[in-house]
Amino acid sequence: MTVESLRTPAVLIDRARAHRNLERMQAAANARGLRLRPHAKTHKSPIIARWQIERGAIGICCAKLGEAEVFAEAGIADIRLPYPINPVNADRVIALLDRTKLSFIVDHPEVAKQWSEAMTRAGQQVEVLVKVDVGFHRCGIDPVPPQAVAMIRAVSRLPGLRFKGLLSHAGHAYHAHDEAELRRMATDEAATLRDLVERCRPEGIEIEEVSAGATPPARFSLQQEGFTEFRPGNYVYFDRTQVALGAATIDDCALTVMARVVSKPAADRIILDSGSKTLTNDGARGFTPAPGFGVVLREDGTPDESLLIERLSEEHATVKVVGGSTTLEPGNLVRIVPNHSCVVSNLTDQVWLRDGDAVEPMPIAARGKNS
Repeated sequence: MTVESLRTPAVLIDRARAHRNLERMQAAANARGLRLRPHAKTHKSPIIARWQIERGAIGICCAKLGEAEVFAEAGIADIRLPYPINPVNADRVIALLDRTKLSFIVDHPEVAKQWSEAMTRAGQQVEVLVKVDVGFHRCGIDPVPPQAVAMIRAVSRLPGLRFKGLLSHAGHAYHAHDEAELRRMATDEAATLRDLVERCRPEGIEIEEVSAGATPPARFSLQQEGFTEFRPGNYVYFDRTQVALGAATIDDCALTVMARVVSKPAADRIILDSGSKTLTNDGARGFTPAPGFGVVLREDGTPDESLLIERLSEEHATVKVVGGSTTLEPGNLVRIVPNHSCVVSNLTDQVWLRDGDAVEPMPIAARGKNS
């Protein structure tokens, strides 16, 4: 099949760009002696997970048990969930332990105790890491007060749990205002974790792993001391937000949405067949302005700043022609770099791997596995 023969909207993955992105990040991790464990929620594909492992990744991360079940079924042997799982899911965790090496995070003493009881009853042991809040203020223990060490000590002594170490996610890096602030966030994250490791040492608490991960600060995080593992996710595809945060260029963006002009109500307005069910309603974040719901590319692959995707309905994208008119007419095809590629993956049953003009389908096996 060829690109032009596809029905639209269609999600395209440029195979060469994706491979290049994977190889670049793996090389950066290798250069620092860090284990790379990519987050698979971006692509939700066992095929791409195998690409990552073939290049040196030690395993993957998943956001939810449903995703982990898909990847375990596909033969992925080491899966980590940097996500707080409630013990009501103990039966699913125990089932997964028979199929893959599984680990996850805890950040609440009562939840950790409940997991200990569930695993002890089952005669099983599962690896856990304590999640540390390094500034995003979502999940994780507060690293500052003495209670942090007390929490870590308590988890390390619970039966049924094998305490591995500490894990963080600098999600606030997505809200950095400039390069200097992004660098400072990466530096502060590493310093916070190093300090916590040092405070655990006199207590005899063994910290085997210190895991961090986020794509925007990766270029700075990978230069820090103290990490043993890094968990970027979006780097496989990148997107408009990563470009606006300086983590990538448009030429690095491997995922695009091909859409068709379905209406031209006025000279300064066209309608595409890629609405919020394809592009998502996510806005772009970054140092530089990135208005609208993705950027339309010219034929040469550069952004067409004259076309602003100003509004999304479920099935329609309303595009304003800034400062004039456009030669695009109903039936014409365009490609769009979305604001957030991770969500786009979760909105389609399959994507199309692209090699030049040739394409082949790739199923999104973990699509919709949100529990």
